[in-house]
Amino acid sequence: MTRAEPVIRLAEPGDLPAITEIYNHYVRETHITFDVESYDWRDRQAWFGRFDAAGRYPLLVLTEQGRLVGYAHALPLKDRAAYDTSVETTIYLNPDAGGRGLGTRLYSALLARLETRDIHKAYGLIALPNAGSLALHEKLGFVKVGLLHEVGRKFGRYYDVQWVERTFENRI
Repeated sequence: MTRAEPVIRLAEPGDLPAITEIYNHYVRETHITFDVESYDWRDRQAWFGRFDAAGRYPLLVLTEQGRLVGYAHALPLKDRAAYDTSVETTIYLNPDAGGRGLGTRLYSALLARLETRDIHKAYGLIALPNAGSLALHEKLGFVKVGLLHEVGRKFGRYYDVQWVERTFENRI
């Protein structure tokens, strides 16, 4: 039996419970996000409403055999007008979906979408250590631009955060 090709598409409101479940794993089990309390998906509706499928802030999901296994998105870097062409990007995969290139496919789809928008820079913030995320970002054209030392505390210890940046050359 062959596995069906993964599908990457824009997120829909019905995806929010699965997105929240994936995120909550990272909240509870890892230092990857600095949130320390899990969410109920109903409390994430305002967050979900920040995405604009037709505009500059997409939320993409990757499904495999009908099951949502990852998501990636872009949101404003800051809420001031001069930052309008800069976004912060994020990707999360279900823990059992790693190691098969799905993250590369999903994040590449997000970046390709951003290239068609009036976006000049994409930024990622990576809580260290996280060799996999660093490698993914490097593979997709991000470069290290800054390191925040011991900026987050979780599970009783401090973590550094690596800022990475990707420049989009296509001008609208």
